[in-house]
Amino acid sequence: MTVNKIFKNYIFITNEGFTFQPDSKSDIPDVENMQVIGFATGKDAIEAFEQLKIDNPYLLDTTFDEIMSFELSSKDKTYHCLKKLNIS
Repeated sequence: MTVNKIFKNYIFITNEGFTFQPDSKSDIPDVENMQVIGFATGKDAIEAFEQLKIDNPYLLDTTFDEIMSFELSSKDKTYHCLKKLNIS
């Protein structure tokens, strides 16, 4: 009997940490946002999280602790520019 495992894609994020804009001169973080910890696959979020830790053992040496996972419905990417380039 063959068991067919369907793997799902997950993104792992945390709201721990700080973000500064490029070329920031401030000591105060510029943006309140979330940090991407990584991506992994598994039959569910728990299995994917375990795989994330196996693939990225350095994560255990960071100070990140509270990590959330979200299932990604697609691996397709769409790129966007926040500021439209003025092309004449």
